[in-house]
Amino acid sequence: MKQEDHAPETPATQFLRQHHIAHSAHFYEYEEHGGTRTSARELNVDEHAVVKTLVMEDETGKPLIVLMHGDRKVSTKNLARQIGTKSVSPCKPEAAQRHTGYLVGGTSPFGTKKNLRVYIEKTILDLPLIYINGGRRGFLVGVQPHEIVRVLTPVQVECGLAD
Repeated sequence: MKQEDHAPETPATQFLRQHHIAHSAHFYEYEEHGGTRTSARELNVDEHAVVKTLVMEDETGKPLIVLMHGDRKVSTKNLARQIGTKSVSPCKPEAAQRHTGYLVGGTSPFGTKKNLRVYIEKTILDLPLIYINGGRRGFLVGVQPHEIVRVLTPVQVECGLAD
């Protein structure tokens, strides 16, 4: 596990402080394409509690964020049906960075460059604590899911599939 003295200053950590959200800082050695499996292993936590921030777009190109358990994937068909669009697909990395201000692998739902609609897998709210990207590769923050609801007002969806 990677050790650092203090949390880095990112738009996400600034957002968390501004909104008085209690959070813990967790560092790990980032691996290209390692995903939540790597961070869960490095932090010794259940991958189900590691939440990925996915930047997607509807058929018109309108961007949105989906928060999903690390050990699940998004059924874009189910998601599109639930949010009333024809289709949903992942954004290209350059587009995701342009919308959020974050590099892929370091995308946080907090402090995004543009105000994006957020959708959250309903069962994430059943967890007492989740680990979500803090705005930099190799850096997660631990937060209580109800804080996400309070500050991001996400729409709850059920579109997770076993990975």
